[in-house]
Amino acid sequence: MTQILSLGLRKIRQPKVIAEVLGGILLGPTAFGRIPGFTEHIFPQASQSYLSLVANIGLCLFLFLVGLEIDTAIIKRNARLSATVALAGISIPFGLGAALAVPLYKQFIDPTQVAYTHFMLFTGVAYSITAFPVLCRILTELKLLDTTVGIVVLSAGVGNDIIGWTLLALSVALVNAGSGLTALWILMICVGWTLVLLFPVRIGFLWLARQTGSIENGPTIFFMTVTILVLFGSAFFTDVIGVHAIFGAFLAGLVVPREGGLAIALTEKLEDMVSVIFLPLYFTISGLSTNLGLLDTGLVWGFTIAICALAFTGKFGGCTIAARYAGFQWREACTIGSLMSCKGLIELIVLNVGLSAGILTQRVFSMFVLEALVLTFMTTPTVTFLYPPELRVRVSATGSPFNNVRGEENDREKGLGSHHTAKDDVGVWKRRFTVVLDKIEHLPGMMAVTQLIQSSPLEYRGSDNEASSGSSSTKSPPGLLGGGNVEIEALRLIELSDRTSDVMKSYAADSLINTDPLLGIFRTFGELNDMSVTPSLSIVPFDALASTVGEHARVAGSQLVFVPWLPPSVPVIHSSTEPTSALPPVLPHVGNDWNPFESLFRSGPAERSASVLHSNFIRGVFAQAGTDVALFVDRGQSAAASTRRHLFLPFFGGPDDRLALDFVVQLCANPRVEATIVRIVKRDVQPEKRSEAPAAGDTDAEAENARINGLTIASMAGFPDTVYGHENTQTRLQSETADNISWARYASPSADTDNNPALLSALSRIEFQNLVTPVPLHAAIQKATATAASQNRLLVVMGRSRRLAVESHHHELKELMEEHGGVGSEVNKTVGDVATAFVLAGVNSGLIVMQASHAT
Repeated sequence: MTQILSLGLRKIRQPKVIAEVLGGILLGPTAFGRIPGFTEHIFPQASQSYLSLVANIGLCLFLFLVGLEIDTAIIKRNARLSATVALAGISIPFGLGAALAVPLYKQFIDPTQVAYTHFMLFTGVAYSITAFPVLCRILTELKLLDTTVGIVVLSAGVGNDIIGWTLLALSVALVNAGSGLTALWILMICVGWTLVLLFPVRIGFLWLARQTGSIENGPTIFFMTVTILVLFGSAFFTDVIGVHAIFGAFLAGLVVPREGGLAIALTEKLEDMVSVIFLPLYFTISGLSTNLGLLDTGLVWGFTIAICALAFTGKFGGCTIAARYAGFQWREACTIGSLMSCKGLIELIVLNVGLSAGILTQRVFSMFVLEALVLTFMTTPTVTFLYPPELRVRVSATGSPFNNVRGEENDREKGLGSHHTAKDDVGVWKRRFTVVLDKIEHLPGMMAVTQLIQSSPLEYRGSDNEASSGSSSTKSPPGLLGGGNVEIEALRLIELSDRTSDVMKSYAADSLINTDPLLGIFRTFGELNDMSVTPSLSIVPFDALASTVGEHARVAGSQLVFVPWLPPSVPVIHSSTEPTSALPPVLPHVGNDWNPFESLFRSGPAERSASVLHSNFIRGVFAQAGTDVALFVDRGQSAAASTRRHLFLPFFGGPDDRLALDFVVQLCANPRVEATIVRIVKRDVQPEKRSEAPAAGDTDAEAENARINGLTIASMAGFPDTVYGHENTQTRLQSETADNISWARYASPSADTDNNPALLSALSRIEFQNLVTPVPLHAAIQKATATAASQNRLLVVMGRSRRLAVESHHHELKELMEEHGGVGSEVNKTVGDVATAFVLAGVNSGLIVMQASHAT
């Protein structure tokens, strides 16, 4: 039930706890329980005690995970601002809760069963609590963890939770104790046990983790055994002394060492069993006690609305005023107040503790459950409305984390952004690159393509270094990649799932950057090749992966984004000098007929699904990135990246091909890179008339292609990503003129080129050819095949040509499909017609598919 509900609620960006609470309520007397015989057969009375036992075991495990999730170092780093917000977020709601407890107690509570002080204290605690785990997930999904608002809320949430749990322990102790003196004795024992855990047990945990190698290699079996013993031993002790078992479990989570990501590794081992089995059982027990049908009178509904209103007003008002007093703007302060008003799972646990202790009746319990549900549901839409991405204040890289300017202003001051390029009289030469890393198998390909843009020979570095040092007398030769001037932004992408461990990784990203193996390998690779590599890590939902790449490129001022594509069934090509025994198993493939899109149209459903998802991500990057993008399709030939490379560029025209032409010339500044560039012109065939209506006989395929591409991508980025844009005569002539100028610039260089030694050196390693043919795709494939026969390391570079292309290749592409077999529609949508033709023909070379920025 919870999994089914979460599928729908995820679409409206609601946390999973909403589905869990609703699932429990629906299975209880509110909905399904009204079906005759449902409760008697599904949840018979005899099973209640067993379900409660298992649910409480699961609850202890969950509270242990909550303790693991809380990092007290967060409070220390931001104590000044977070303390103010946390105290205001506890004191004001507590006061309002205590005030509302007076009429609630008189109307719904039996004075002979529950003392008013106990009920008042419990109501105040329920109002004061903030759901820290749910808050972390919302901050992560809305990408607020690196904002000043997110940092303050995270810190205040930790402090709020610790104080809230302390107050709840006091409430339970008072209820369970026969007198005030007994309650004081219970609390003193609880404090003593907390000190034992926080000091000697914590030190012992750290010693054991180091001795067993758990910090370096993850928790061992022995360390896990000791951890579970401490968890349930602490829970048992706090239960015996008169405080609920969940407090002991929570304290056990706090004392586990955080070094080396040990807490995250522990969470990964436990979270699936807890979230899939134990927590749904707990919410089922909670749902069986929740009967919204008891809210059956106007008076009850009036109190319910008052509970919701005062709970939101207390948290929102108190935290907003405190944040405003601390120096935040009103919009940011209101966002902090909205986030701190999130209730979620923790209040449900508090309410169930109150119900089991006899403090709450079922009717009051149901009223508070509805309040927790409403306030949790409100959090995400309210924050999205109050704090849209364009108004967010990011933390600064240096200085105080709150001493910064807005993101866009910061970019402008640094001279960064999507238009931060180095232009001169011969074109655009790039020095700042973003490399996307999301899987370990993408590393070889990204290393190979990055090595192509490494520094130029030493004899060409001098003038560029002078230019970079501020000398105005020496003009930097265009395309010169002087030592140290190549800057690589290595962006590590991790998809955010429903797992708690992923959320923990999000707010521990600063430490994960130093321990992530992909970033570590790529950073070392950059150092070995004299390139500056700046690592960064983003953990976002799948739907936000593409926009994250575009936003990172914009903020970092990258001029080109490299995106890898390597499907799951990629074969590993080994050097003949490697010992066979050291080689990993090679996946089966058929000779040179294998192509990197195999899983899209020939492999099993699982591989097809994975590659289709990855192609959707790539198309999203193409659509949403505000800078130039290069898709590198690895053919399994990246292992020998240090050898010489030969590039082949079929130049058809259009902004994407012009970008590819500039880039190939730039790469040839590297003495190990040579290139063959062929300008292919279609002749002896009547050019087809372009209009919005497809030609006769071509209606189905062309119209469907345009419809799918246009609807899918145009809505994402606001620019037409159809097969061929419906440009008019003027724009086509402008594009063709720009093509001619770009070609002449390099194929027939002017006298100014003599003053540019780097450009002259690059052009000396390029062979320019012109080719007129009625079948341009066939001709390009034949040329590439002939070049590959004479060159061992061929890399084909081409434009994506999804807009403003000179010629439509649709008819010829259909002929190629008839010759070589069909191809999945995702291939053509993602890489364009020219690259699809090379995929169909099985040309044995790597591919770089380039798309110019949307402003080009």
